[in-house]
Amino acid sequence: MYTIKYVVKAGDSIYSIARKFNVDMNEIFSINNLSNSNISIGQILEIPMENYIVKAGESLYTISKKLNVPIESLMILNNLESTNLDIGQVLKVPYYSEIIVDVDVANIRLGPSMKFDIMQQVIRGAKLPVMAIDEEWTKIELFDGRNGFIKNNLGNLKAYGKEKPISAILGYYSLEEGVALPSSYDSFIENKNELTEVPMFMFRISGDDPTTIEKFGNFTNKYVENVIEIGHRSNVKMLALIHNLLYTGGVAKAKEVTTAMLSSKESRAAFIENTIELVEGYGFDGVNIDIEDVEIEDSNKLTSFFKELAEALSKRGYYLSASVPSRVSDEDFNPFSDPFDYGEIGKVVDEFDVMLYNEHGWPGSGPGPVVSIGWMERVLRYAITKMPRSKIMAAVSVFGFDFNLDTEKNSYVTFDSAMNLANKYNKEIIFDPQTKTPYFKYIDEEGNNHEVWFENNESIKAKIDLASSLGIKGVALWRLGMEDESMWNMVREDVVVKRF
Repeated sequence: MYTIKYVVKAGDSIYSIARKFNVDMNEIFSINNLSNSNISIGQILEIPMENYIVKAGESLYTISKKLNVPIESLMILNNLESTNLDIGQVLKVPYYSEIIVDVDVANIRLGPSMKFDIMQQVIRGAKLPVMAIDEEWTKIELFDGRNGFIKNNLGNLKAYGKEKPISAILGYYSLEEGVALPSSYDSFIENKNELTEVPMFMFRISGDDPTTIEKFGNFTNKYVENVIEIGHRSNVKMLALIHNLLYTGGVAKAKEVTTAMLSSKESRAAFIENTIELVEGYGFDGVNIDIEDVEIEDSNKLTSFFKELAEALSKRGYYLSASVPSRVSDEDFNPFSDPFDYGEIGKVVDEFDVMLYNEHGWPGSGPGPVVSIGWMERVLRYAITKMPRSKIMAAVSVFGFDFNLDTEKNSYVTFDSAMNLANKYNKEIIFDPQTKTPYFKYIDEEGNNHEVWFENNESIKAKIDLASSLGIKGVALWRLGMEDESMWNMVREDVVVKRF
């Protein structure tokens, strides 16, 4: 689904906007998850549009203003050599424009003149979303939401229509997890220009004092600051990921810690202050909250926490995303996801990352894909009834599982380890057309039957395509360093990675 952004003006109504763009009012309601016709000046609405047909009296200038896109983008996408138009001419709509830096270092300034101070430096290959263009300067958006200006001759302008899916790509970042699971660092460095944002899975609600935050893993502050700086110089949004996972004591301990943090407005406020201190101390652009084990009795307090955190971060200009377990209806679904109120949380966060990787792989699940295309669509179709689609990221796996059918145990596999198993046992990879997931079967040295379900370039492309067709923001990948490396060539060639 392809949309343009429309800023509501004085005197606008849903009816008048629908008439203006010749679209069905119900589509505007659905795409923006509007429950009534009340809209406010300055509100941004997503408007579905395929092409634009030139009407009498229109110029390229008036059309660019109407569609809220630069004239230059219209000219590039439609191969126009002049601004002359004919009545009835069909124009491709630029849904997204960016300038790609093609010098070693480019200065982003506070205003469109060399007299203005430098606010950020970016490096070759950095992708900057375009807001407006004049003769010498392009107004762009930075990773932290600020607008800046870059000289036009420091980069190449690109405009994109509906020829490729346009999708944000989030890559979760983790430290090394034993010998078999490498750090995300190398993948991040190699593919940073294909990433929109990176939450760093390196912080946890403290098990000793749940109003505070502890480091998760062994790392120095300098290490984190260095990774953030690398991301920022490529215009990637960098987030601190704070979670409640993997305590000694397991799920019971996680729930106990979370209950304590949520217990009162005072305890939540203390935790929020510590979250802000962490964000500011490292130079993050905001935070991703990944709370996964919650008592059902704490559901309302969890919602209050997100509202209070959102308010505190917004005042300071910081970004808030939430990684939330999958559910498919308002009814009780399972104890893991029942405490999460999609509608209320979705109202207050900037981004809602739906964690889809729980279809198969949990104890007793039996063999199957971690995220089938059918499961992904089922969860997302529920999510888009609860919040604007533009907030939703589909968090999918790049890992898989080796299911031992005889012992009924399973083990984590990366793409590389899955391929090593297939090569070891001389097995052909089968791509299941129904689930759009690769798998193979083998018998080990003890005579046990195995099925290995994992993700590859083709399965991730199918997920990006589905996300794009549903009109959501994009996909989130758990996690960098475990993926099929050829996936990134697919992203570079077949996907437009949008910021922000």
